[in-house]
Amino acid sequence: MNSLNRFSNRVENYIKYRPDYPAELIGFLKAEDLLTKESVIADIGSGTGISASLFLEEGNTVHGVEPNKEMREAAERLLLGYRNFKSVDGTAEASTLKDKSIDLIIAGQAFHWFDKTKAREEFKRIQKPGGNVVLMWNDRRTDSTQFLQNYEDFIKMFATDYLEVNHKNIDEETFDDFFGKANYEMQSLDNYQYFDLEGLKGRILSSSYMPSEDHKDFAFMMSVLKKIFNRFQENGKVTIEYDTKIYYGKIK
Repeated sequence: MNSLNRFSNRVENYIKYRPDYPAELIGFLKAEDLLTKESVIADIGSGTGISASLFLEEGNTVHGVEPNKEMREAAERLLLGYRNFKSVDGTAEASTLKDKSIDLIIAGQAFHWFDKTKAREEFKRIQKPGGNVVLMWNDRRTDSTQFLQNYEDFIKMFATDYLEVNHKNIDEETFDDFFGKANYEMQSLDNYQYFDLEGLKGRILSSSYMPSEDHKDFAFMMSVLKKIFNRFQENGKVTIEYDTKIYYGKIK
């Protein structure tokens, strides 16, 4: 399945069960002089609007650039109340946005899907002089608790192409090529989700690399997930921990 269509049948679970970004994110961006109330933002690979909503709440104009029809239409429904949200059928490599029109380019949970060379040129085209780029991920911890160790093993057992598409494949060399060598900084914030069994199932099904309901292994996968949940739940919940990693700088 190509990257454009991977999430077409995941939208509802994506909306319900993907993590938000921590509240501290906006304050951090302001403290680093990356964001003001006047900033015009391009959210590239904006999906269902999880990252865009943070900036819309601040009063910023946000151009949500999303190539997947189902996810883009979900964002349009969810963000209907924000007059400052502009939905755009475009890509990281061809956003359709005007030259030098954007103060801050963000990409939440999306940069690993981009053609990095073409996206870099497109970002340079649309950003205003002195503009910044913020690339961010909710990076799930895989070994900080016994539950998370088992959860990672479970994903590796059933996933179709987890290792190939994992955003953790993005390395320092990739960021050096994109921003210019050592021309970026990184900050990490704590983030958490708390799930009952139904929520944990939904979180699994929001991931494009996990089998969906029509897969031959689906029933077995769900039975294993239930065993893991029952073993590690406390008061009917398990905790998924994340490091929200923020890479930011100016493109040379």
